[in-house]
Amino acid sequence: MMQIPSLVVTGSLNMDFVVQVDRLPAPGETTLGGNFQMIPGGKGANQACAAGKLATNGRVRMVGCVGLDPFADHLKASLAAAGVDVSTVRAARQTPTGVALIWVEKSGQNSIVVAPGANAMLAPGDIESAHAAYEGARCALFQLETPLEAVAAAMRAGHKAGALTILDPAPARRLPAELLALVDILTPNESEACILLDRVPTRVTFAEAPEIARALRALGPKAVVLKLGDQGCFYSDDQRELAVQGFTVEVVDTTAAGDTFNAGLAVALAEGFEIPTALRFANAAAALSVTRLGAQASAPSREEVDAFIARSDG
Repeated sequence: MMQIPSLVVTGSLNMDFVVQVDRLPAPGETTLGGNFQMIPGGKGANQACAAGKLATNGRVRMVGCVGLDPFADHLKASLAAAGVDVSTVRAARQTPTGVALIWVEKSGQNSIVVAPGANAMLAPGDIESAHAAYEGARCALFQLETPLEAVAAAMRAGHKAGALTILDPAPARRLPAELLALVDILTPNESEACILLDRVPTRVTFAEAPEIARALRALGPKAVVLKLGDQGCFYSDDQRELAVQGFTVEVVDTTAAGDTFNAGLAVALAEGFEIPTALRFANAAAALSVTRLGAQASAPSREEVDAFIARSDG
């Protein structure tokens, strides 16, 4: 019998091929890179791995799809090492595991191309087969690197099970109202928020955040957390709004900062943290992640986040 999870993450699993470059190449340009690493990734797996490292009770489960190849074995092993239950990660025979090609420049900025592979095979039927994975979960976390019909089916399963549903709307796209109505907390970054509202992507200040968050809530979600990069984040629901400042750190690689933020937020809420404390915890986890190279490898442990917050408070 599967252990009842406190958090279920439904989404993508990719093998990331990461190359460090002095600058991102222009279209049609060939440039020499530096260090190369093959690192487990995918937004879903990144969030599950980070959650596994951050959770005190270790009860995190991943729902997704991989191929039957060595990449799949590597990805599942990485999650298992972080304490994540991978029993509901399905293996598809007809397509390889997803991959991502990532260029990271010295500033920490990156450029990413994803070949979805088996992630595109995740279907509502898989969610139905794994429906027991959502029973008893306090939080359910989702992204958009798998087919939208599978995301919707998983959100319905989480909603039916009584879990707090958190949607990271990335990669950004317009979303149907019936899906957004199932969202308890929507967590876009600045560009994703603008795309959801059919606006030109731009930087968002704390002064602009309230109007954008209210416009997003009008689309259907009960609450919105705007991820504002190094500024921090802004929270809005029908009762309160608050800005939570970020932490100042030396940036090495921003690849999985948003994923680590979402994992931190979901873990904190699953463990009963109040919203202000949960948001600060998520900010701290994301800040630590950008000081390291890679996706899952950059996710900090619970002890590291607690110590970082304690030092900042001191």
